Parts: sequence; structure tokens; C-alpha cells
Amino acid sequence: LAKESLIAGDITIEGKIEGSGHVRIAGRFKGDVNVQGNVTIEQGAHVTGQVTAATVVVSGEVHGNIHATSRVELLESGVINGDVKAAVLTVAAGSRMRGQADFGWGEQGSAGR
Repeated sequence: LAKESLIAGDITIEGKIEGSGHVRIAGRFKGDVNVQGNVTIEQGAHVTGQVTAATVVVSGEVHGNIHATSRVELLESGVINGDVKAAVLTVAAGSRMRGQADFGWGEQGSAGR
């Protein structure tokens, strides 16, 4: 079972997150996130940078591109300012996104570009 790392709500971190586990961000993170597990961005959290993971759940704000090998869930309070590439994208009413969305194609579908 993969462990989950938490960046708490009253914490601001700059740098890079890499690894195989899960990451839950409730505070502010500036930098790139690259994990094999899941990334959860809580309501009120701010992430500025690229996010690469299996599944990305956005309740807070992401300023940067998201690449999920499995899926991206943009929840009601979520904001994405950047491009999204995912196998599956779910978007809740009330959420906001500014950028390009590329989903449902699988890895082979985008090779011809």
C-alpha cells in the first residue's frame, strides 16, 4: 500500500515532489509534482507548476499543466489554469478551467501530432 504525504494547509513549499506514493496538498506548493501515485489538491490549496501522476483530484487551484495517466477529477470548488492531458476527465458543475483539454485518446492517439 502506497503511503500518502501531506502538505498541510498552513505550509508553503517551493521545490519538486517526485516518487511512487500519493501526495495530498492542502497548503501552497510552487514547483513540479511527478509521482506514480495520486495527487489530491484540497479546497483552498494552491499549486503552481506541472503535475504528473496517475490520478489528479483538484478541489483547490492549479496553475500549470496536468498530465494524468489515469484520470483527472475537477471538483466543484476546483480551478485549473493550464492544459490537461488525461485518459479520463471528469468535471463538476461550478468548477473552472482555462486551457486545453486532451482526454480519451490514450497514449497512441496523440502520437500523430
